[in-house]
Amino acid sequence: MQIPLSKPDITNLEIQYVTDVLKSGNLSLGDKVRAFEQKFEEWLRISHAVAMNSGTSALHVAVKSLGLKPGDEVITSPYSFVASSNCLLFEGVKPVFVDVHPDTTVMNEDLIEAAITDKTKAILVVHIFGHPCNMEKIMDIANRYQLKVIEDACESIGATWNGQYTGTFGDISVFAFYPNKQMTTGEGGMLVTNNTHIYEMAKSLRNQGRSVKNEWLVHERLGYNYRLSDVHAAIGVAQMERIQDILTKREQAATRYHTLIQKHTVPVTHLQCHPAATISWFVYPILLPNQVNRDEVMAKLSEKGVQTKPYFPSIHLQSFYQDMLNTKTGDFPVSEMLAQRSLALPFFNNITMEEQTYVIETLLSILKEQGA
Repeated sequence: MQIPLSKPDITNLEIQYVTDVLKSGNLSLGDKVRAFEQKFEEWLRISHAVAMNSGTSALHVAVKSLGLKPGDEVITSPYSFVASSNCLLFEGVKPVFVDVHPDTTVMNEDLIEAAITDKTKAILVVHIFGHPCNMEKIMDIANRYQLKVIEDACESIGATWNGQYTGTFGDISVFAFYPNKQMTTGEGGMLVTNNTHIYEMAKSLRNQGRSVKNEWLVHERLGYNYRLSDVHAAIGVAQMERIQDILTKREQAATRYHTLIQKHTVPVTHLQCHPAATISWFVYPILLPNQVNRDEVMAKLSEKGVQTKPYFPSIHLQSFYQDMLNTKTGDFPVSEMLAQRSLALPFFNNITMEEQTYVIETLLSILKEQGA
């Protein structure tokens, strides 16, 4: 049996909408982009959405739209995909890391205040693996210290904190639609906000800095080519029309993994859910036992047809971050522990019970061989 790590969920609806765009002759800056944005606004009940060509582009525009500049500091998590901090470096802003919770893997909100200095301008929260950060406490801190909040919700569409969607708490929030995400556009991202000034700035920056009126070849600021094509947006429209079904499938798949791990008494730990949170499952990460060699486990799983990946390396231990920020091993021990022991199992919308059973039984057999 061959089981990939992820697989996009594409139906005839996506194919039809893409075909419609291809037949229209209007592949960029057309109606489908705005339709995709409107679907997002309606889903989140938020005022403005700006589609872009990636989550990273949207994060960069978020930093730029807030006017963050060299010398400023932003508090964020080291346990994330590197883009969440790279977007700060693009503008010369210094990421200031705080460690994470070991069970939910999100930023430890109790460590934020100690990291605030007179240079701190914002908090960039990462809803890693689709688990929300404690937005109640984080927004309280931000309000008391007059800090902006950027939500990296790239992995958390549909997740909630106390019933409120991630992406609706901060000044700016960002989502991403790479093929391994809950929903996909192939490549793509979305910036959302309730602030009209930020919205107009984001629209301008994604399209070469053109004027708010989108006048031809009138450029009011330095901008970028971060546009999303109508072909990609067409896929997004279809995926948004199916979003609840997509999230339900992933919740069911996660529940099946939980049950199988418990049934077979597999000596691993899966992502825990805070009582105030609902998870939108991006991947299915587990923590392997301390005594296990993760590389050997991955290699043996691969031999059996099961694709896995480690998620995530700690950003502060990437070589260029160590050079730039003088960070080192031991600075953020929880993040480092998660990085050393984490493993993402195959996880996608239409994964079957048979495939998941094979994954868990194969994993258990390998762990037993290693004495776990």
